[in-house]
Amino acid sequence: MAISLFNISKKKTSTNESIIHEAYFNQLREREYKRLTETGHTYLDYTGGNLYSSVQVNLHHKMLMDQVFGNPHSTNPTSSLSTQRVEETRQKVLDFFNAADYYCIFTPNASGALKIVGESYPFDTDSIFVLTSDNHNSVNGIREYCKRNGGAFAYAKLQYEDLNLDTAHLESLLNSASEKKRKLFAFPAQSNVSGVKHDLNWIEKAHQKGWDVLLDAAAFVPTSRLDLGKVKPDFVSVSFYKIFGYPTGIGCLLVKKDKFDVLQKKWFAGGTVTLAAVMSPDHYLANNHERFEDGTINYLDIPAIKTGLEFIENIGMDRINERVNALMHYLYTALKHIKHDTGVSVVKLLGPEEHKNAGGTLIMTFFNPDGSLAPFELIEQKANKLNISVRAGCFCNPGIDEVNNCLTSSELHAYFSSREKGNYQDMIHYLNKMRGAIRVSVGIPTIQKDLDMFIRFVSSLKNQIIRF
Repeated sequence: MAISLFNISKKKTSTNESIIHEAYFNQLREREYKRLTETGHTYLDYTGGNLYSSVQVNLHHKMLMDQVFGNPHSTNPTSSLSTQRVEETRQKVLDFFNAADYYCIFTPNASGALKIVGESYPFDTDSIFVLTSDNHNSVNGIREYCKRNGGAFAYAKLQYEDLNLDTAHLESLLNSASEKKRKLFAFPAQSNVSGVKHDLNWIEKAHQKGWDVLLDAAAFVPTSRLDLGKVKPDFVSVSFYKIFGYPTGIGCLLVKKDKFDVLQKKWFAGGTVTLAAVMSPDHYLANNHERFEDGTINYLDIPAIKTGLEFIENIGMDRINERVNALMHYLYTALKHIKHDTGVSVVKLLGPEEHKNAGGTLIMTFFNPDGSLAPFELIEQKANKLNISVRAGCFCNPGIDEVNNCLTSSELHAYFSSREKGNYQDMIHYLNKMRGAIRVSVGIPTIQKDLDMFIRFVSSLKNQIIRF
């Protein structure tokens, strides 16, 4: 079912406009996201969670109200209808990513997709796991599976100046394990913190050196085209609400068909076997996506993914990408010129200069007129009072935070070895170093008015001293 929104011209818009495609996106905002205006929200947390359009919810609600759906593990009429809708959606996902050579495994979220890789990859004493220091904790956590099975792991460093990969160090790591039987390399297509887009050519470079590649695409695919017919990682994690807001609680793992049997499932559950017995404790696992879809899948919400992808296609991913790049250029340019009367910048924008080769996410720290750091918690509280939604903290990505706040391995080891339990504030107190930052991110509904509101907010902090 195609979604009709507006007559969208595919003609290139002049980049001389203050914000590219402004008229179109203003109209889209008014029609599909008018609740933002009606409730007075300035929403700038799209990397945390995207917003759904009205048409998505209305179409999905109509489907639920007009049809009767049953548990898909049967051939009765209601089960068959559920199976049909789920499989149509599965095919839509594969088409959207040009992923004919992949299985699409529906999961509870991107973390659930990454967990499948972690628990099923054949880590042992003859394996190694290399990952970048810029990774979500759901990727970092895979190292625990590797450690428990006797495998080695190593982190590729980041450049402090721009939060890009230290390519020489990564190259060295990928060259250093030629004797290992199983080698897994994991990195994000786009940082969930800095917005940096890491070079997808690392996929083929790693393949040539005998590595399997896990690509975390959760932060990349909401505003950039991922063509798995051109770049071919072995495993890809995706979160759908990050792309179009609804439904939450569903992601997927895309697995290259020729690497499917590399993943060794450690147990079986309802729906994952073709046959199981009790009196003879044997079973046969399913030979496709069903092997990893434990129990009853979310058959009532999965069809909403197809609706969401059609919504994105109707707008056009290239158009979205151009729009986001223009918004971030506008925001970056305005923020970098805001200074206290002392000459100290109100915000330090972290990441690449001019936000080059980066997506719709910008991370920053705030400073007082005397050059001291302003606690991000207090900045967030001030934004909250103005109904501005930004995100604060470490964003489940400790590697970038450690680089930004100049933490050392010895300091971190001293902290963790000194106690059995700890938390964020306890570490700040122990190390006497700041953790965390403020993250602003834009999306399809963002208009210039939202950015201007945040820019005015930052300007209002000029010459203020903000401390606990």
